[in-house]
Amino acid sequence: MPISDDNPSIGEPAATDPSRPSPDAGPFGWASRAAAWIVPSENPSGAVYGMIVIGALLAAESGRHETYVDSEASAVIAAAIYWLAHAYATVLGRRLSAHARLTPGALATALAHDWALIRGAAIPVLVLLVAWIAGASQSSGVNAALWSVVAGVIALELIAGIRSRVSPWELTLQLGVGATLGLGILALKILLH
Repeated sequence: MPISDDNPSIGEPAATDPSRPSPDAGPFGWASRAAAWIVPSENPSGAVYGMIVIGALLAAESGRHETYVDSEASAVIAAAIYWLAHAYATVLGRRLSAHARLTPGALATALAHDWALIRGAAIPVLVLLVAWIAGASQSSGVNAALWSVVAGVIALELIAGIRSRVSPWELTLQLGVGATLGLGILALKILLH
C-alpha cells in the first residue's frame, strides 16, 4: 500500500502558484533571509536584547581593553553569561511560581528558546571580528561594532513597521525610538570615556 493511501496528508506536495513570488525572491530576498536568521520568529525580543546588551557592554568597556582578543573575549563571555542567566531566570521563575522541580528538559527548553539572544549578540561581535581581520585599529573596530548596533536597531524598527503596515507618521516615530536607543548606546561610550 503506498504511503499516500495510508495518510493522504503525506501524499503529493501541494502545487505552488508560480505567479506568486516567494517572499525571499526579489532584490531584497537576501535581507529577508538574513533578518529571519538574526531575529527568529519564536523569540525576536531575545535577539534585540542580545544586540543591545553587547553594544552597551562594548560602549562601557571601550578603551579599557588594549587588544581585540580582550574585547572579543569580553563580548563573547558576556553574551554567554546573559544567555545562561536569562534562561536560568526564566526556569527558576517558573519553578517558583509552579512549585516545580528543576528538570534537564525545562532547562534545555529555556536555553533553546533564549538562543536568540546569542544571535543578536553575534552582530556586533562579528563586526568587531571583521574589523580585526581587516586590520582596523581596535578603537575603529569597537566604533564599527557600536554603529552596527545602532543600524541594527533602526533596521529592525523599519522591518517591524513595514510588516505591520504602519502609517508614515507611525514609521517615523518607530524609527525615532530605535535611533534614540541606538544613540543612547553611543552616548554611554562618550560619557564613560
